[in-house]
Amino acid sequence: MRQKSFLFLLSFITTTAIIAQVGGRSTYQFLNLVTSPRQAALGGKVVTNYDYDPTQALFNPASINPAMDNQLSVNYNNYIGDVNYGSAAYAYLWDRRTQVLHAGITYVNYGKFEGYDELGNATQSFSGSEVALSIGHARNIAFTNFHIGGNFKIISSSLESYSSYGVALDVGVMYIYEDWDLHITGVARNMGTQLKPYETQFEKLPFELIFGISQTLENIPIRWHFTLENMQRWNVAFSNPNRDEIDLEGNTTSENINFVDNALRHMILGIEIFPESGFNLRLGYNLRRAEELRIVERRAFAGLSAGFSVKFNYLRLSYSYSKYSSAASSSYFGLNIDFQ
Repeated sequence: MRQKSFLFLLSFITTTAIIAQVGGRSTYQFLNLVTSPRQAALGGKVVTNYDYDPTQALFNPASINPAMDNQLSVNYNNYIGDVNYGSAAYAYLWDRRTQVLHAGITYVNYGKFEGYDELGNATQSFSGSEVALSIGHARNIAFTNFHIGGNFKIISSSLESYSSYGVALDVGVMYIYEDWDLHITGVARNMGTQLKPYETQFEKLPFELIFGISQTLENIPIRWHFTLENMQRWNVAFSNPNRDEIDLEGNTTSENINFVDNALRHMILGIEIFPESGFNLRLGYNLRRAEELRIVERRAFAGLSAGFSVKFNYLRLSYSYSKYSSAASSSYFGLNIDFQ
């Protein structure tokens, strides 16, 4: 029963990341879940923000900077089904020489499952959860506009009676051209290994390469974001059998996946309106999510996301809403506290 229960839970975990072609190839998939309502509202996996928000450093350690000093961010997501997850991040300016130290935590709780044996008889219930603790630091490369940073993560996973531990490293590089308010960055995430497998077989971690660029428009209070995700694997598209075409003779023609299809499914688009004010709006569109979760002949608005944030003195409240399909959506809540 335990083996069957674990296999069921593991298959469920890989689908919660909403990654059809990319998921299922590695363990600890929760490491690539969106970590804040701001990131979720901009389409997910945005890595180009360089400001007060310490949660950004959970995805891109090169974004760690002095503006994060004494900022605490706490985030919660009511995900699909009974799954919920969240994150917390804090940064501290040690001194001007060593700059900023960053610490964070990401967790996911998969809820409770009813156990059954191979004959369908009820057994004891079980649950699953995972957590990652990280510590990070970034530095400006002297006499340049480049910033480089790293996160070291300790990972723990408990699924029914199985448990696993691992370590991982994130490395990011960001170029900032202040005259144009332009940020260009690249991040290599989740480079690591399992220290203890669930049973005997060691599994890969969900390594990912992300590239991003963003800029605030001159004289217009809008910051645009363009992100390329999963660049470590070009072929992320797949042929959907629901879109097969059958002619009058009964011949079936499968959906044709070409270069453009693959290119588009790496892209995430987002904009922030009034990005530096006490109130801002955020909109995003995840092209891969939209295509993979699109229902044939029905408008489901999959891939769209939106949110806002409001600042009250030393508190900033954030909320976002992401649409996955006509039957699934998710809300994100965040609180940023300035202790200065």
